[in-house]
Amino acid sequence: MSLDALLSQGWLIFGLLLWTGLSVGSFLNVVVYRLPVMLQRGWRAEAREALELEPVPPTQAFNLMVPRSRCPHCDSQISAWQNIPVFSWLVLRGRCAACNARISTRYPAVEVLTALVSLTVVAVFGYTWDAMFALLFSWLLIAMALIDFDTRLLPDNLTLPLLWLGLLFNLRGGFVDLQSAVIGAAVGYLILWGIYWAFKLLTGKDGMGYGDFKLLAALGAWLGWQALPMVILISSVVGILLGGTVLLIRKIREPIPFGPFLAIAGWVGLVWHDSVVSLVLT
Repeated sequence: MSLDALLSQGWLIFGLLLWTGLSVGSFLNVVVYRLPVMLQRGWRAEAREALELEPVPPTQAFNLMVPRSRCPHCDSQISAWQNIPVFSWLVLRGRCAACNARISTRYPAVEVLTALVSLTVVAVFGYTWDAMFALLFSWLLIAMALIDFDTRLLPDNLTLPLLWLGLLFNLRGGFVDLQSAVIGAAVGYLILWGIYWAFKLLTGKDGMGYGDFKLLAALGAWLGWQALPMVILISSVVGILLGGTVLLIRKIREPIPFGPFLAIAGWVGLVWHDSVVSLVLT
């Protein structure tokens, strides 16, 4: 990881990379909120059709592009200048310009996180095609981690494209050879599938969701089977530490989703892939 790699193309390209990371983070905030709503509306429509009920009358289009962003408190439309990543939040002092309601710090936090992750990826891989794919991998992991944290849902719309993209990327020997990627996808799925059914048979309860299986399969497709033991170890340790902290702070006993911890471990496996694999194989 090197600062020289980030500045190798000059300050202008570095600035564009930073702005891209912030802008993608802003878009991920939209994805994290809207995608689960879109899925729920689709499921309800399918359920009504299966039950032969009258369809709900069509309403305003709702997807990742429309309608324009609005304040959740007063429903006033957010103008372009109020939607500039981080800058607008700072200028508005974290409050809506129309109703003065507080705007969650999570919005700029996700933008900054995405920018930092993007800078780290390019610092590791340089301005290369590998870096471009690594950025897509990282951005999808951020979106899935936040969606799972909020809704306990890992959408197929994200996990399956991530899996297939990993296999296609490694078709040309991206991060690992294709054989390691295919085995990684299969083993990643089967490991958590086996744990799920063992837990269910012993307790009669669901310990995790099928989305976790697909996410680990996707990580195996990108990083190869060799990285899976360390990914599982890192995700388990992070889950114990962060999950225990959340339980103590919030004093809740609700199940904590495993997806965010898998995402963190997968990203660590991406950035320090050679070190992670060498620890497993030595």
